[in-house]
Amino acid sequence: MSANAVETSQLVKQFGDFVAVDHLNLHVNRGSFFGFLGPNGAGKSTTIKMLTGLLAPTSGTLHVLGLDISTHAMQIKRLIGVVPEDLNLFERLTGAEMLSFTGRMYGLGKEEIVQRSKELLDLMELQEEPRKLIVEYSHGMKKKLSLACALIHRPEILFLDEPFEGVDAIASRTLKDLLSRLTARGLTVFLTSHVLEIVERLCTDIAIIAQGKLLASGSLNDLRKGIRLEGDGEGPVSLEEYFIHVVGGTRSGSEEEVLQWLT
Repeated sequence: MSANAVETSQLVKQFGDFVAVDHLNLHVNRGSFFGFLGPNGAGKSTTIKMLTGLLAPTSGTLHVLGLDISTHAMQIKRLIGVVPEDLNLFERLTGAEMLSFTGRMYGLGKEEIVQRSKELLDLMELQEEPRKLIVEYSHGMKKKLSLACALIHRPEILFLDEPFEGVDAIASRTLKDLLSRLTARGLTVFLTSHVLEIVERLCTDIAIIAQGKLLASGSLNDLRKGIRLEGDGEGPVSLEEYFIHVVGGTRSGSEEEVLQWLT
C-alpha cells in the first residue's frame, strides 16, 4: 500500500493555449490534513477535478490511494468523498432523500443507508423539519449536507473545495470539529480554502500554487519557520504572512498612503 494518499508527477492541464496546471508535483501523506492554497485562478479547483476524475489531465501521472486514475478511475471514486465548490445537490429532494440517493449510488444496503443517514443528519444538526426541501436550506445547511453525502460511504480521503465559504460561525465550528475528529481517526483531508486562519488551525501540511505552478509544499510549521520578515521579530511567521511572501504579494501601506481620496 502506498504511503501517499495523493501523488502527482508533472501534472499538466491545458485549455487550448491556456495552461491551468503546470507540471505539478504533489505528495500528500495518508492521514494528513492537507491545505491546498493559492490566489484566485491559481488552478486549485482544476487540480481537484483531475484528482477526482472529473477532468482528464493533458499530461503527467496522477495516483490516488496508490491507484492510477487513468486505469482505476471507478475504483478511486468509490474510495473518495467530494464536496465541490458548487455542492451539486438535487434541491427538490429532502436531506434524507439526498443521502439515500447518494448511499444507493455507492451500493449501500437499505438498512445501512437509513442508519447512516439518521446519524449524519443528527451530527450535522439537520434532523429538524425532515420534510424540508434542500432548496429551502441555508447555504451553511447545504454545505453540511454535502459533507454528509461525501461521508456516507466511509471514504478514505475527502476532497473539500472551499467548504467554509459563506458558512456562519456555528456551522463552521461544526465542520471544523468534525474534520479534526476524522483526521485523528486516519482519514485524509485535501482542503482548498481562502480562509487562512482556518487552514492554519487545522492543516498539518500545505502546498501553495500560483498560475498553475507549485511554489511551496511541506509541513506547515517547517515552512513558516523558513523565513523571517522584516519587523516581525523572532519565531515563525503567520500563514498569512508566509502566503503573501510566497505568492509575491506586498503588505498594505499605512492608512495615510492608502486611498487618500477617501479622507
